[in-house]
Amino acid sequence: MSIATTIKTHPKLKKWIHWMLIPKGQARPRTWVKWLLNPFYHKVNGKINWQTRMDVLPFNRFELGRGSSIEDYSCINNGVGNVLIGSNTLIGISNVIIGPVTIGNNIILAQNIVISGLNHNYQNIALPIKDQAVSTALICIEDDCWIGANAVITAGITIGKHAVVAAGSVVTKDVPPYSVVAGNPAKIIKQYNSEEKIWLKF
Repeated sequence: MSIATTIKTHPKLKKWIHWMLIPKGQARPRTWVKWLLNPFYHKVNGKINWQTRMDVLPFNRFELGRGSSIEDYSCINNGVGNVLIGSNTLIGISNVIIGPVTIGNNIILAQNIVISGLNHNYQNIALPIKDQAVSTALICIEDDCWIGANAVITAGITIGKHAVVAAGSVVTKDVPPYSVVAGNPAKIIKQYNSEEKIWLKF
């Protein structure tokens, strides 16, 4: 039996390990985790600016590819799922990325974007929402995309290759490759026609 399996099958041990990694009621890991554990568990080949908040823990993966960068005031959280960022990708100022999220190569994320693969459960009216479990669904942003400022990408969404999400959009459905979406909820406003080799308006 692996160490991870042992921890998961013993609730008291799991609770104690969790407390050792993160103070109760918080998302930010303890300082010793950031300095002594994370460098050995995560693959960081790009640049993370020093005012980025890294709520990154060793029990899920975090990767940042070569030539990629995360700008100041952003927050990266892998507490409930992996956060995997490819190569030559720019994570702009004040982005919030909560796993599970996979972001490909050659992507531009502008400012103040929220990408969250996490949802809080609310169905039990006898419990405050903050005390209920969470659910997760993978967000996948494929290569060569551009996400405009103040966009929101909701859990479970796939954004296809070379797609554009206009500023201020709320993406609640998958975005096809080679398309432009805008609005709340986001809808396709342009799509590339490979036969005519032009972008067609909808």
